[in-house]
Amino acid sequence: MFTLYDDEAAAIGRNVIGKQRDFAVGRWSEERLAAHQLDAFGATLDHVRENSPFYQRHLAKAPARLASLSAEDLAAFPFTTKDDLRAAQQDVLSRPLSKAWIFYETTGTTGAVTPCPRDNTDSLHNNAVLTSHYETILRPYGENQFIGVSGPTEMHAFGDTFGDVCRNIGLAVAKMWPHSPMVGFDRALAAIREIPLTGLFCTPGMVLTLAKKAVAAGLDPARDLPVEVLMLTGELASPALLTAIGELWGGRAYNALYASQEASVLGAAGADGHLYAVPVINHYEVIDPSGDAAVEPDADGVLTGELVVTSLYQGLKPLVRYRTGDLVRMRAAAPGRTIPAPVLEVLGRTRDEMSVGGHSVTGYDLENLLLSPFGGYVDYQVVLDSDDDGTDRLTLRFETPDGTAPSTDDAALAAVRDRLGVAVDVELGSMGSITSTGAMVSWKAARVVDRRTCRDAESAAARALMVSWKAARVVDRRTCRDAESAAARALAVARS
Repeated sequence: MFTLYDDEAAAIGRNVIGKQRDFAVGRWSEERLAAHQLDAFGATLDHVRENSPFYQRHLAKAPARLASLSAEDLAAFPFTTKDDLRAAQQDVLSRPLSKAWIFYETTGTTGAVTPCPRDNTDSLHNNAVLTSHYETILRPYGENQFIGVSGPTEMHAFGDTFGDVCRNIGLAVAKMWPHSPMVGFDRALAAIREIPLTGLFCTPGMVLTLAKKAVAAGLDPARDLPVEVLMLTGELASPALLTAIGELWGGRAYNALYASQEASVLGAAGADGHLYAVPVINHYEVIDPSGDAAVEPDADGVLTGELVVTSLYQGLKPLVRYRTGDLVRMRAAAPGRTIPAPVLEVLGRTRDEMSVGGHSVTGYDLENLLLSPFGGYVDYQVVLDSDDDGTDRLTLRFETPDGTAPSTDDAALAAVRDRLGVAVDVELGSMGSITSTGAMVSWKAARVVDRRTCRDAESAAARALMVSWKAARVVDRRTCRDAESAAARALAVARS
């Protein structure tokens, strides 16, 4: 309703909605898209050079104009990194903070907190794209939907963004934070049944934790809970995990969004389940994560490397050539898909790539490979060990609703052994709470226990989120400091 009181915002909204709708139904030619991206990239450069203290310094030696979007011309403009954002803080902003409509920030679990405020221009561009994509998913479920939105913190864009998008589509929303002491998981489950909720926006870790709590209460999520569609984001979500979550809940699970607090929306799902780039509001590059050169496509035309993005809208915090730190596979747009845009597969952070059995593998591919043979679980974790001779061993820990072994496809399990060249064992047991910390820290810290190496800072930070009252409140100098106390200190150090 605020646009009724703000003529400028209303005009911006109508403009971006018109562009996105035309693009989504295939009315944009390649030439029109290229011209739009070059013009908008140039407008962003002008905007940040005029208004951002950081970019005035950062782009001081760059050319005055961007001649083209070729790799050679782009290379004249320096990358922006997470460390730049942490050091510059509010100097990155291109408008005064008071011009924001809301203030968000990163969680700070793995580095200094950075401000991520949004103005009307930011939210209108991002939410118009999400509305366009999510209409293709949610409208087929009918008009009588009620969607639950469960985000990580009150200072995160999660709740406001998805609440606004659902309102755009005409769907009712309940914002509930199960980790909040005023809500809790018992009340969240009761709300799902009482309202009842037909859909959920949350992380994969959250939806698995809700399922575990439901099972503990004697409920079967597929039978006793009304949820039909699960819109998941914030963590790795491989096809195998999405399939397992959909079966667990008796609905369909989507990898709904690829985004970050710093860079906003970078990819959004369509009805066919693909995660699509959003080229109306972002320019994309895929570079060698160990350097700065653009990668070449493989024989199938697929680009694999670190994603670099530039904002194509001139809001409060546009970023220029921002290195996301994320590994992606990008496939060109193709006929017959829901959205005429490149398809993204987000493979995990560049630092999440691992060596298993002498094979380098991304978090996304490892999860998809390991989980494909199994079904009927409510949680999982990967444990890596090595023998005295250096041979890797891999154990999959599963938590199942009834404590029995998960269903297994023996042929698919044999394929896992062939691909990785390691023995794969299966254990049953409770994962505890650490697997729910993925969106706050990282997939690897939450899902992988690598006993071959020392635990790193991210793993310590993930454990710190789950520490006990004793670790937080008691300093016992009579004994050696225990793991929980160390984890609590690690989180404090990470946040400082």
